[in-house]
Amino acid sequence: MTAQAPGAAAGGQHRVLVTLAVMLATTVQALDTTIANVALPHMQGSMGATQDQMSWVLTSYIVASAIFIPLTGILAAKLGRKRLFILAVIGFTVTSMLCGASQNLEQIVLFRFLQGVFGASLVPLSQSVLLDSYPKEKQGAAMAMWGVGVMIGPILGPSLGGWLTEYYSWRWVFYINLPLGLLTWFGLAAYVKETDIDHERKFDWLGFIFLSVALGALQMMLDRGESLNWFASSEVVTEAVLAAGSFYLFMAHTLTFSHPFIEPVLFKDRNFSLGMVFIFVVGIILLATMALLPPFLQSLMGYPIIDIGLVLAPRGIGTMTSIMIVGKAANRIDGRYLIATGLVLTATSLHMMTQFTTEMTSASIVTTGLIQGLGLGFIFPPLSTLTFMTLSPKFRNEGTALFSLMRNLGSSIGISMVTTNLVQQTQANHAVFSEHINALNQTLQQAVQNKMVDLQSSEGLAMVNALVTKEAATLAYLQDFRLMMWITLAALPLVLLLRKPAALTTPT
Repeated sequence: MTAQAPGAAAGGQHRVLVTLAVMLATTVQALDTTIANVALPHMQGSMGATQDQMSWVLTSYIVASAIFIPLTGILAAKLGRKRLFILAVIGFTVTSMLCGASQNLEQIVLFRFLQGVFGASLVPLSQSVLLDSYPKEKQGAAMAMWGVGVMIGPILGPSLGGWLTEYYSWRWVFYINLPLGLLTWFGLAAYVKETDIDHERKFDWLGFIFLSVALGALQMMLDRGESLNWFASSEVVTEAVLAAGSFYLFMAHTLTFSHPFIEPVLFKDRNFSLGMVFIFVVGIILLATMALLPPFLQSLMGYPIIDIGLVLAPRGIGTMTSIMIVGKAANRIDGRYLIATGLVLTATSLHMMTQFTTEMTSASIVTTGLIQGLGLGFIFPPLSTLTFMTLSPKFRNEGTALFSLMRNLGSSIGISMVTTNLVQQTQANHAVFSEHINALNQTLQQAVQNKMVDLQSSEGLAMVNALVTKEAATLAYLQDFRLMMWITLAALPLVLLLRKPAALTTPT
């Protein structure tokens, strides 16, 4: 007998409206992971805070989201998935308005934390609702539609945030969530079905505390490590020890407790376990690239914020195009082939980005963005489908929460990794390039002879140092792109381990 998905849509007459509602919820949450970044300098001036203090606006949201994502499964079981979903949307919308109305640093950090608390469950609940609302043969197309919100949100965030900040105010970065939140609430209330409440399920408080401390400490370490010079800082060392120790206690507790916070049986499903690895890699590529390109274009190529949004927008167009192709081909093409194609396209775009120069035209940025967007769009929907195809419906709320958690961790670790590598490589490149600033350098000597630079003046030396620093930083960005290319290619062999879609059967 085939297992029935909890909360599955009756018939299919409301599936389109359900899909639109949950896609909107996904987009709003994904958008807020990046939209506030470009507004930070304006917030800093408005609130009279330092750059380090303003970083807590991002850190508080990330930490709260990481801690509360794993709670999605148990809360959905205790409250009902629809009730939890609506509560999360209302809370997210209200705290967004409070963020926009904040008058000082303490207020906005608090409200951003609460925004992260309520927003944590939006993406996993959206995915879970869609998986249960569509029959198995249409889940590939459903995941393609859902993928639009997840992938487009972080890509459009910097562009939309820059535009709102430039022409209105940084407060509109948060106020824009009000109409989106109201539409989402109406759609969920009208068309999503409620699930049964599990009164017998027990809550593992100790497991939750161990995991929360581990995730919170890890996110703090990743977010603040670079600015504090990593393990030269006692704060970072403390956070690392706390994260490692708490995770060890969580694992030991999970493997020995009768009703653990996260059921280990989830990871006996091969596709689900491999999906966790893949989505971690996708998280690295999706947001790490977006963390590198805006400062590269702004600081090294002199692009205004609005123009940066325009040249990066085609990346989203590429993603939407490939997702629509995947949605139509989901039932005719092996999802593993689509994932492999996406990885190859993504690696190709990153290889092209290793050839970037500060003299290139916008066409090069647009071309690589389109290719990378196409690649990511080919990866995400079939990966989501294959990850959950063999997982029992009763584990979907927990599974989708872990799926979102791994994507977020990949993003955090990826951003931390590339920014740290950028600083270190810039310093190393500067040292190597500086060795060539000597009397044997013919180009330099010609510049001196043509009176283009005066090495005897402090202004001349500063100009030479600025040029060396710019070239060192440019090369460091290219080295980061190469690093991400190798990470992408390293994930390619894992495609062979995924179970073939034609052989998949629904658990009974």
